[in-house]
Parts: sequence; structure tokens; C-alpha cells
Amino acid sequence: MHASVHSFSASRQNLRLLTLIRCLVLAAQAGAVGLAYVTELLTLPWLALGITLSVSALLCLGTAIRLYGPWPVTDLEYAAHLACDLLIHSALLYYSGGSTNPFVSYYLVPLTIAAATLPWLYSIVLSGLALLGYTLMLVWYDPVNVPPLDRSTLLVYGMWLSFALAAALITFFVTRMAEELRRQEQLQSQRREESLRDQQLLAVATQAAGAAHELGTPLATMSVLLKELRQEYKDPGLQEDLGLLQSQVQLCKDSLQQLVRAAEADRRQAIQEQTAREWVETVLQRWHLMRPEATYRFQCVGVGSPPHLMPPADLSQSLLNLLNNATDACPDDLEIRLDWNEQWLKLSIRDHGAGVPLAIAEQIGRPFITTKGGRGFGLGLFLSQASVTRAGGTVKLYNHEDGGTLTELRLPHGSVRV
Repeated sequence: MHASVHSFSASRQNLRLLTLIRCLVLAAQAGAVGLAYVTELLTLPWLALGITLSVSALLCLGTAIRLYGPWPVTDLEYAAHLACDLLIHSALLYYSGGSTNPFVSYYLVPLTIAAATLPWLYSIVLSGLALLGYTLMLVWYDPVNVPPLDRSTLLVYGMWLSFALAAALITFFVTRMAEELRRQEQLQSQRREESLRDQQLLAVATQAAGAAHELGTPLATMSVLLKELRQEYKDPGLQEDLGLLQSQVQLCKDSLQQLVRAAEADRRQAIQEQTAREWVETVLQRWHLMRPEATYRFQCVGVGSPPHLMPPADLSQSLLNLLNNATDACPDDLEIRLDWNEQWLKLSIRDHGAGVPLAIAEQIGRPFITTKGGRGFGLGLFLSQASVTRAGGTVKLYNHEDGGTLTELRLPHGSVRV
């Protein structure tokens, strides 16, 4: 579906450029005919030429009006317009010397446009149409009576002008059309990548929902057992360890409940408004409960008042995943900086770990690619990038020049601003 929409968009843009070419060529043709009529340099069938130029002008006007409508421009319609240009050019040539007219080489312009913008089948049909018209005018045309000396001069200058016009049109407009096609192909490629990522996210989300459902029962069992163990064993050292285990189990239960609440809030669109600093500090508090071994410094370096946000739950989870990745690399002395300007909100996380291995640097962010060995699944950064990309932002990892990794999260204001 996306491919057809993009194809229609490319054909619409190309038809606009073709209409502009028509107008320029029509102006040149009308000027040449008008000059010949005023100077009486040639004797031509002025009425027939005037009618043909009028048809060309009506076609330009009709196409311009049609482009204002919502209907998509198909390849077939675009090819039909090129065929009309060939027929109009053939009619003008017929009344002005046929194959002896130096402007017969203009046939190459519509054919070059067709070859650059249309499927090969349409290009073959249009080439056959142009070849048929040229062939018929070898023997069937309205001759122009010109003295031999003047004929030679007009032929030379006409060939030069025809070449200059064709070269200018092909170089400028066909390049523009090809560029538009390349841009549409790039958009299609991005759409395919987004579709693939969404499929991967759906698969991960399905597995996560099942795991969250299954984890509820064993967590409840562990919570009950830990409570009984604390009541039975009064050893201070053991009490401290059991208390830590109990707090971690409770944190897991709270995370599952938070997942359910976030899904319900997202369904109801009940997302709380807060400043960027409040959002980051809230996520930092939750993260530090999960990773009490981490030490960090948080700096808010933005100028002016922090922008107001309504971050969805998956965006907060993305930041939490990035903080956990930095903690896994090195939990000591993390540097977290929040900055913003008129367009972007930027959060950087600097750790002092080993950095990103160059061997897998380009694969970081893909599912199941991890630098943690058996301690990770390779999904945290993938899910974070997917959520941030959906919000219009980016997540990038750099090897810091002084060692460690610099993780940079950037969000455009418009994606999360109230």
C-alpha cells in the first residue's frame, strides 16, 4: 500500500515538471511561429499551426487544473501525457517541413523523460510512437518553400537551437525527475525498515506480555517465603540479605504493576504533564531503586525554563533501559546531563566502561545483539531506539575519547511538548 502511494506521489511531481516543460516549449514554439509570421521569412499554414498550438495550450491548462485535484497520478496517465506531447510535436513538424525540420530531434526529450521515470514497457510504446511519426514524415509532410541559400543557413542554426533546447531540458528537468524518484525509493526503503522493526517489536511485545503474566505467581510465592524466612531467622546478617531480596522482589512486582498501569493509562490517554527535568528525575529515582550500586551526577545545563512534556510510558522505559546499559558497563561515577534548545531536548549518559567494541559497533541496536555476554538479551537498546524513533528522536552511542561510552538521546520538542 505504501509503495503505491509513493509511486503516485512521484508521478504527480513528474507531471508537474512535465507541465512546466510544456509551457516553456510552447512559449518557444509560439515565439518562433510568431516571428516567422511577422517577418514573412517563411510561408506556413498559419491557421493549422495556430490550432495545434492552441490545443497544446489547452492541454497545459487542463493538466494544471487536474493537478489541483486529489486524484492520484498513475503511470498510465503520465505516459498518456507524454504521448500527447509526441502527437502535438508531430503535428507541428508536419506543417513545418516534416523530417527536414531541424527540430525533429526534440522527439528525444519526451523519450528521455519516459526512460528516466516510467517502466520499460511504457518507454517502448512511446519510442514506437515517436519512431512511427518520424518515419511517416520522411514521405508525408507539408513542405516549406525556402530559397536554397536560406535553407542551408536556417538548417544550421535550427539544428544548433534544437540541440541547445533538448540538452537544457534533459539536463535540468530529467535530473530533477530522477532525483524525485530516488527520494521516493528512499522513503519506501525507510517504510520497509519501519515495518520490519514493527514486526520485531510485536514479536517481542507478545513474548513480554506472556512472561509478565507468568512471572506474577512465582514473585508472589517468593514474597511470601521471604517474609516467613525473616520471621523465622533472626540473624542480623541474614536479615539484611533477606531484606534486600524482599525489596528486589517487591520492585519486580511493582514493575509488573507499573506495566499494567502504563498500558491502561496509554489506552485512556491519561499521560501526566511534567517538565523535562521532573521527568528525568522521576526515571532516575526509579532506576536508582533498581540499581542501588550505581553512583551518578546529574546536571541540568539547559538555558531557561525546562520544556513541558507528556512522555508516554514506553519513552520512560527507554530512558530506564539506557541507564541500565550504562550501569552494566560501569556503575561508578555516571555522568548524566540534560540540555535543551528551541528545537531539541538532549540527554547524555557517560559511563567509564570498556566502550563499544568496534567489531559489533554497527550492529548495536539490533535485537539480540549484546556486549554483555550471557548477562543480557540484546533487547534493551533495540526497544529504546524503537520507542524514541516513534517519538521522532534518535539514540546514538559513541566511544568517548577519554574512555567509556557516551549515550545520547535526542527528542524534538514537538513530539512530546504539550
